[in-house]
Amino acid sequence: MFQHVYTAKTVARIHNGLFRRSTLSAVYGQLLLLLLLLASVGAPAYAIRGSVDAHDPSSIIKDGNKYWVFSTGPGIPSKYSTDLLNWTSSSRPVFTTATQPAWINSKVPGFANEYWAPECIFMNGKFYLYYSCSTFGSQVSGIGVATNVTLDPASPNYNWVDEGEVVSSTATGSSNPNAIDPAVYRDTNNNVWFIYGSFFGGIRTLQLNPVTGKPLNGTQTQQFAVANGGVEAAYVKQRGGYYYLFINRGNCCQGSNSTYYIQVGRSTSPSGPFLDRNGVDLNNNGGSTLLSTAGRYVGPGHAGIFEENGVSYFSHHYYDLDNSGQAKLDVAKLSWDATEWPIVSRNWLSPGRYTISNANSNLYWQSAACTAAAGQRIIQSAPNGLDCQQWDFTVLTSGTYQVVGVRTGQAVGTENCSTSSGAPLQLEPASGSICQEFQLERAHDGTFVFGFFNRVVEPTGSSTTPNSPLQLSAYNASSTSQRWTISQATPLAAAPGKKLSGVSIYPVPAEHGSFTVDMGDNKAAEKVTVVVFNLQGQEVYRRAVEGQNAKLVVETALRPGVYQVRVQRNGGYSTHKVSVL
Repeated sequence: MFQHVYTAKTVARIHNGLFRRSTLSAVYGQLLLLLLLLASVGAPAYAIRGSVDAHDPSSIIKDGNKYWVFSTGPGIPSKYSTDLLNWTSSSRPVFTTATQPAWINSKVPGFANEYWAPECIFMNGKFYLYYSCSTFGSQVSGIGVATNVTLDPASPNYNWVDEGEVVSSTATGSSNPNAIDPAVYRDTNNNVWFIYGSFFGGIRTLQLNPVTGKPLNGTQTQQFAVANGGVEAAYVKQRGGYYYLFINRGNCCQGSNSTYYIQVGRSTSPSGPFLDRNGVDLNNNGGSTLLSTAGRYVGPGHAGIFEENGVSYFSHHYYDLDNSGQAKLDVAKLSWDATEWPIVSRNWLSPGRYTISNANSNLYWQSAACTAAAGQRIIQSAPNGLDCQQWDFTVLTSGTYQVVGVRTGQAVGTENCSTSSGAPLQLEPASGSICQEFQLERAHDGTFVFGFFNRVVEPTGSSTTPNSPLQLSAYNASSTSQRWTISQATPLAAAPGKKLSGVSIYPVPAEHGSFTVDMGDNKAAEKVTVVVFNLQGQEVYRRAVEGQNAKLVVETALRPGVYQVRVQRNGGYSTHKVSVL
C-alpha cells in the first residue's frame, strides 16, 4: 500500500555523509542501491499496517476483542483491529444510499452519502454513532445519531437504527454554529456532553440526555461557546479536576499541502472557559500546540483518546508525505507532564538501556557468542545477566530507533540492508542510516513490534529454541513470536561486563576438542562457566564448575572446526577463538 517514493530524509542523510563512503563513486553507488531498495519495498513503513487509510477518524472504541474506528467517507466506513497495530476494513458501511436517513434530505439538500467525522460512544447497552452531513465550505449542515448493539457486521444482531437529527445549522446568522464534527463524552458526574462546530460559528458544547442521546432539553438546551477563530474537529477529555479541549486549526484536506495542527486548552468546567498554557482563552484564538507537521506526518488532525490497562492512545489522522499526501490513521502515545498538560509522541519508548525478550519463547536478544565482531548475528538466548543482552535505544526520527549493543557498541541492522523475509539481523558499525532504523510500535497487550520497512523481527521459524537467529518476517497479527517485551535493564552483577585479563587457553589447535583454561590471576574459587559457540553463534557446549584451582580441563568432543570460547566468572568474561582438529 506504500507508494515507491525516495524520501527527502534519505537524500539528506546521504548528502550529510551518513552512509560513510570515502569516494564520490561509492556515494552514488550507495545512492543507487538505496533507490533500488526503496523502489522495491516503498518508503520506510510502520509496524501499524493493513487498512490504515482514514480521514477524520473517530476515537477508538472496543467491542468484544476488536477495536473499531469510524471515519469520513461514503456510508460511514469503519475498520477494526485485534492488536491496535493491524487494521482491517469492515465488510459493510453503516449506511447505503438506500438506507440514508430520511431527515437528511430536508436539512441538507443535495447530500450525496458522504458522511463526515463520525464519533461513537457506548451507553445504555448499545453504541451511539454520531455523524455529520454537509458539503465542503457550506454552513448548511446536520448531525444525526444511529444506534446498534454491536459493531461487528458478522454478528446476527448487527443492525443500525437511525435515531434522527441531533442538531442542524443553516446559512443564516453569523453566530449560528456549523453542525459538523461531533464528539461525545461522559464526565465523572455521569453527565453526557456533546461538542461540535467548525470555522462557521466556532465550537459549542451542550448536555445530552443520557438515554436518548439527544440534547437534554430539546431545542431549549443551553449551548456554550468554547473555542473560536478558525477551529474545528473538537474533542474533550476529562482528567482529574480539568476538562481538556482538543481542537484543530489550519487547513485540512489538501494532502501534503495541508496545514492542520492540533491544539489544547483546559478548564475546570465542561462549559469553559478553556485556557491554554499561557492563560489565553480558546475563544480568543488561544491554544497550546500539541501536534503539528513533522517529517512524513503532515497536518495531523481530529484527535481521539482511548484508554486501556493504564495506557492512553491518541488516535488521529495525518497526510503521509511519503505516500503522496494520503490521509492515514495513526495511533500515538498520550502522556502527561508534571503540570498536568498532555504530551503526544510517536516514541512509545524513552531513550535508554533495555533488555528485549520474546513474548513466545521468553528468550533474550543477544549478540551471538556474546562478542562484538561486525557481522555477528543477533540470536535469542536464555537470560545470563551479561551486557551482551543489553541494548541502548536512541530515537532517530519520530517513532524510529537505532538499537546498539552495550558490550559491542555496534548497531543492529540486516545483512546487506536486506528487507526480504528471512534476512538475518546482525551487528554493524553505527551509521544512522535507514538500514539501522526500526519502527517501534506498542501492541494492545503492552508488547512491542519491531518494524523494518515492510517486515518485522522474529526468531527464525518462530522458534522457541535458545540460540535461534533473529530475522525479518511478514507481519502476522496472531503471532506472539513477533512480539517483544522491552524492560529497563537492571544493574549487572559485580564487575559488570568487565573483561577478564590473563585468561589463556591451550593447546591451540585443540585435538578432539580437549583444552585447558588457565585463569591466571583470576583465581577460580568462585564458579567458572565455559561456553562454546560455533561460527553460526549457536551454543554447542557449556560447563560450570566451582571450587577449582586456577586451571580447568575441558573435554568437549567437538567436531573439527573453528569455535568461540567464552569464559565467565562473577559477571566478568573473556573470549577466545579456538580451532579443533
